[in-house]
Amino acid sequence: MAAGRSVESGIVTRHAPRVGAAKLTVHKHLPQPVVDLGWKAQVRLCGRYRRLAAAGKRNTVIVTAIARELAGFIWAVAREVRATA
Repeated sequence: MAAGRSVESGIVTRHAPRVGAAKLTVHKHLPQPVVDLGWKAQVRLCGRYRRLAAAGKRNTVIVTAIARELAGFIWAVAREVRATA
């Protein structure tokens, strides 16, 4: 199930990074390093998606690569949360 969600998130990264109004209220309750990692992930993964697409890679390959890298960001957030707890 977790892998499926990473792939779904990989598909979304083709859109420009942004933080919606609903997420801004969530950000108020998160540690700043976690918010910063989330933004860094959005910017990096969107850029990677676009570079891979421009190189002519298949969409399934792109999304899988993005999902794999996203797992690394999730791991980093988990470490950050554990360190602050």
